Amino acid sequence: MSTTSSTAASPFAACLFALALPTGALAAASSLDGQPIELPAGIEACAQVHVDSERLACYDRYVAPKVRGAVVGPAASSSSPGAPVTPAAIAAARPAPIQGGRNSILDEYWELAPERKRGTFNFDGYRPNYFFPLHVTSGINRNPRSPAAGHDGSLPDYDRHEAKLQLSVRTKLWEDVGVPGGDLWFAYTQQSLWQLYSGGLSRPFRATDHEPELFYIAPIRYELPLRIKLQMAGIGIAHQSNGQTLPLSRSWNRTYALVGLEKGPFALTVRQNWRLHESDDQDDNPDLTAYRGRTELLGLWTPGFMTASALWKTNFDTRRGSLQLDWTMPVRRSDPKGLRYYVQVFTGYGETLTDYNFRQTSVGAGLSLFGW
Repeated sequence: MSTTSSTAASPFAACLFALALPTGALAAASSLDGQPIELPAGIEACAQVHVDSERLACYDRYVAPKVRGAVVGPAASSSSPGAPVTPAAIAAARPAPIQGGRNSILDEYWELAPERKRGTFNFDGYRPNYFFPLHVTSGINRNPRSPAAGHDGSLPDYDRHEAKLQLSVRTKLWEDVGVPGGDLWFAYTQQSLWQLYSGGLSRPFRATDHEPELFYIAPIRYELPLRIKLQMAGIGIAHQSNGQTLPLSRSWNRTYALVGLEKGPFALTVRQNWRLHESDDQDDNPDLTAYRGRTELLGLWTPGFMTASALWKTNFDTRRGSLQLDWTMPVRRSDPKGLRYYVQVFTGYGETLTDYNFRQTSVGAGLSLFGW
């Protein structure tokens, strides 16, 4: 629904116009029947909501109780006039999810419903974005090895205490293409391990992995037993490499398919990877999937301000793979999309591409950089 049609259909268009007036003019705002309206303090926070339908719902929620005879949805009628406008209150003013109940995690993240669409070329977080000033590993892979010829190398005497950072962004290239509601996305993720405390080695980055992806996501809307909702499915293609030359070069190309399921505050994404074949003289790591795994299960729990996730990579037929646990909490509860405390635990193979066949356990702690 466009901004124009949404505003025209609402009885509060005059109130929205009043919000554009100077602060001193707000007192003169009036309802459609000529009676003065006392706008709740802090209502300007609604202007921070970028989705048109959600911003209008936020205004309706706080202005509607002041207008005689106004007919509003549950979000407006459940709040008392003058209630403080907080991020949590703005979230409560959003349109109800299509399938009822709480707002869908996957719906909001992937913009599955028409009212969630934000258009193309708007950059946002993809995977978690974080900086860990302290990242401690159980061991350093000082002699990286690969079955490929000429791929056995050695590394300096790196410290087990370092920093870790990840930057991951995505943007929609094409909206509503293919099946109804389907979108084409591009994403880029960069993860680095930084020897911040190795002054004698000039504090180098000991590993940096680059991963561009192109993928297509479509809504499904199918309810399974136990009220589990199949929300979306997708296909994609990705390249991942560590940007190194021989003997430390590591890389692989893959296609994948994924589905997303949800129940209440729990979401699960299941991804299956198929490695694209490379000739023997170009394959840096022919046994990579035997250690890293082909299947990825990402579970997410969002009970409130806190988030927790578990990422399991496996083949199911080996004891190899990895498990990564992530936990976040906002630094300020009044700003849940701002800085967040972040703790991560990793155990298994492949924390980096250089370490794809090296087993280790690591713990990192720091801050998330922006929302995802």
